[in-house]
Amino acid sequence: MTVTIVGSQLGDEGKGRVVDLYGAAADVVARYQGGDNAGHTVVEGGNEYKLSLVPSGVVRGKVGVLGNGCVVNPDTLFDEIDTLRERGLDPDVRLARRAHVILPYHRVLDGIEEDVKSDSDRKVGTTGRGIGPTYEDKAGRRGIRVGDLLDSELLREKLEYVVPQKRALAEKVYGVSMSEAIGGSSDESDGVETGEAFDVDALHEQYERYGERLKEENMTVEAGEFLSSRLDAGDEVIFEGAQGTLIDIDHGNYPYVTSSNPTAGGAATGTGLSPGVIGDGDIIGIVKAYLTRVGSGPLPTELGGVVGDTPDYDEQGAGENEDLAEYIREEGGEYGTVTGRPRRVAWLDMPMLRHAARASGFTGLAVNHIDVLAGLDEVKVGYSYDVDGEEIFTIPATTERWGRCEPNFRSFDGWPEVDWSEVADEGYDAIPENAQTYLEYISDELDAPIYAVGIGPSREDTVVLEHPFE
Repeated sequence: MTVTIVGSQLGDEGKGRVVDLYGAAADVVARYQGGDNAGHTVVEGGNEYKLSLVPSGVVRGKVGVLGNGCVVNPDTLFDEIDTLRERGLDPDVRLARRAHVILPYHRVLDGIEEDVKSDSDRKVGTTGRGIGPTYEDKAGRRGIRVGDLLDSELLREKLEYVVPQKRALAEKVYGVSMSEAIGGSSDESDGVETGEAFDVDALHEQYERYGERLKEENMTVEAGEFLSSRLDAGDEVIFEGAQGTLIDIDHGNYPYVTSSNPTAGGAATGTGLSPGVIGDGDIIGIVKAYLTRVGSGPLPTELGGVVGDTPDYDEQGAGENEDLAEYIREEGGEYGTVTGRPRRVAWLDMPMLRHAARASGFTGLAVNHIDVLAGLDEVKVGYSYDVDGEEIFTIPATTERWGRCEPNFRSFDGWPEVDWSEVADEGYDAIPENAQTYLEYISDELDAPIYAVGIGPSREDTVVLEHPFE
C-alpha cells in the first residue's frame, strides 16, 4: 500500500511529523519533488532533527528515496547524512539517477535574480538555494542529472556545454565580473558570492568526487523500478511531498511559487510510478489549524496585515492584529526550518483548502497545531471571498485577482488551554468540545475524515483516529 503526504496550504503544515507518525509501519519513504529549500522537523525522544533534503523516515530507520522529481545539492545531502551518522543514526538514502543536480552557478544566479526582482516588486522570496534555476535547466534540457555524475567524461562534456552559457548570463545580463570569480575569489559588487561557480575545471573536480561517493556507497537507483519492486515485494511506501499546494508551480499563486508539483500528481511524475499506484493508496492532506507563509504573495486572511498586501519580512505584523499575529507566531514557533525567517500568520482559509482538496483528492486529513490556538476567545475561518462584486468559494486562478479578495469570516468559540499530553493519552474525546467543533467543520467542508490531530511537537503529541497502513 502507499500513502501520499500533501501539504494543503503554503508549506510548513507539519508534513514531516505526519510522515514520522505513520512511518513505523512503512518500509520506504520517498520524496517526490523539491530540494533543500524544504524543511521538515521531526522530534523523537526529546531529540529534534531538522531535515532539508533527507526523507523524514530516516529517523525511524526507513529506506529513503529522493525521486526523479527532486533537485539535489550533493553537498547538502552528504552533510545531512554525515550529521545524522554523528548523532547515532544509520541513514539509508537512495538517489534517483534521473534527479537533477544543483550546481554552484544555480545558487549564484538565484541570488542575482531575486535581487533584480526586488527592484520591480517581483521578488518571490526564494531561499536562494538554486532550486528554481535548476528546474529551469531541467525544462530547458540543459540540466545535469545524478546519473551524469557517475561518468566523468560525460560530466565534463555537459559542463563544457552549459557553464559558458551561465557565465554569459551572469556577465552580459546581470553584469557580474568573472575576472576574480574564475580565480576562486569572489565578486561582491552585487552582494553575491560567485567563487568558482563558473569554472569548468573546479566544478568537474568537485562533482566527480560526489559521483565517486555515490558509487562507493551504492546510493543511486532507477527510482520507478526500485519503488515498484519494493511494492511488488509487499513493502509499504510513503510518498513525502515538500512545500504546499499553494506554491505548486501549476496550482499555486503564480509567480509566488516553488518550481515543482507538491500536489498528489507530483508523486507519480516525481517517482516514475503510475497515477493508479498513487490513487489506489491514501492521500492525506496536512492542514495547519491556522495559516502561515514565508515570502511574498497575497494572503487574504492575514492577521496584522492589509488584505492583498505583499509585505517584506521586516514589515510582517504591521496592522491592528499585530499582537495576535505575534502571539500565534511565538506559540507555534513560526520561523522557517531552513531559513529561520519569521512566517506571516493568518486565519485558516477555506477557499484555499477546497482548492487543495480538489487538486489532490484527499482521502483523509491530519490537522496540526490546534494547541497553538488554545486560550483565544475567538477563532476565525475565512469561509469565502468577495471579489469584483461576487462571492467565490475557491481561490482565483490569477494572483492579481486573489490579491483583491476580501475574506468573509466565520467565527468559532475558542477552547481552553489543557494538558495536551493527557489529551494525547486519552484520545479524541478529550479534545476540548469547541476544538472538536472546529475540526469537524474542516472535515465536513473538505469531505474527508480526520485521520490525526497534532497537539504538540513530537510524535507522541498526536491523537490518531485512523492508521492508513492498518
